[in-house]
This record gives sequence, C-alpha cells and structure tokens, in this order.
Amino acid sequence: MSAPSTDTRSNGHPREPGRLHRWILPLRRPKPVNPVLLEHAQQRAEYAQNQIADGITAFSGSMLFVYIHLLWFGCWIGFGVEKYPFGLLTMIVSLEAIFLSTFVLISQNRADAKRQTIADQQWLTVLEEDEQNKQLLDLSRQILSLTKEVRDYAGFAEQDHQQNEELLEISRRTLALTEEVHKSAGSAPPPGAP
Repeated sequence: MSAPSTDTRSNGHPREPGRLHRWILPLRRPKPVNPVLLEHAQQRAEYAQNQIADGITAFSGSMLFVYIHLLWFGCWIGFGVEKYPFGLLTMIVSLEAIFLSTFVLISQNRADAKRQTIADQQWLTVLEEDEQNKQLLDLSRQILSLTKEVRDYAGFAEQDHQQNEELLEISRRTLALTEEVHKSAGSAPPPGAP
C-alpha cells in the first residue's frame, strides 16, 4: 500500500493550507465548473500575456504583496537609501501604482468577459427553453383537440346506442302488436315469428 500523498491527511481529506500559507501566500482559486467558463479559461490560457496579467493580478491582490512592500519601505527608510522627501521611492511607487491600476483594469475586463460569456450561454438556454415551451404548447393544443374529438365521438356513440335501443323497443312493440292483430283476426302467426 502506498503512503498517502503530502497534500492529504491520513483520513483522505485534503489538507488545509497552514496558517502561515493562508496569511502570506495567495490561495489558489478553485477551477471553474461551468463548461462555458472552462472553455473561456482555455481560450485565455492560449496567450502568454493573459497568463502573465492573471499571475500579476493574483499576486498583487495577496497579503504577500503587502508584506513585501512593508518590508521594502521599512528597509528603504530604515537603512537611509535616500534622504527625506524620498523622491526616488515616490517615483517608483507611482510607477508601480500606474502599472497595478492597469492590471486591475485588465482583471476587470477579464471578469467582464467571463460575465458576458455566461450571459450569452444563459441567453442561448433561454431561447432553447422558449422553443421547447412553444413545442409543448403546440402538443398540448393537439392533445386538447384530440380529447374534444374523442368526447364528441363518445357522444355520437351514446346517441347511436340510444337510437338503437329505441329502434329495438319499437320493433318489439310492432311485433307484439302484429301478434295481437293476428290473434284477434284468428289467423296463424306469420312464418318466422316465435
């Protein structure tokens, strides 16, 4: 039996990242489950610039990024790399802010593209469901029409049955009257009569 992998506990459940890992390193986002988003992610991964922008955005949105900057600014000021008012540091931080705001906009565009992809897929689903609903409505109308025809046919059959019963009753009375007429006239019953 093989030893359990390093990323699972002995009971088979995934190991949670350590406290230090959660506070410093960015947690990996779960992969999308929606097939449309998976396809969108694969299309984005085809271009290196998208992968770089996604990596920078993920890193700059983590606490590790904050801690590195705290350490960097503390060392810059503490070791006296330059004198107050820190012109070079200000310029570096300004350039970094420009680039980071660009990466934030790239990330927002990516999120908008994902939302648009999902919205397009949902619209296609709505159109398919609408077409199915129209077909179901048409089938329901056909079933209703057939049901009315069956009911009308049953009504005609009932009327035919009643007419047949009335004709049978009239035939019986006619036969009875014919027998009485023959008895009173004294003649024999007609041939084939009971």
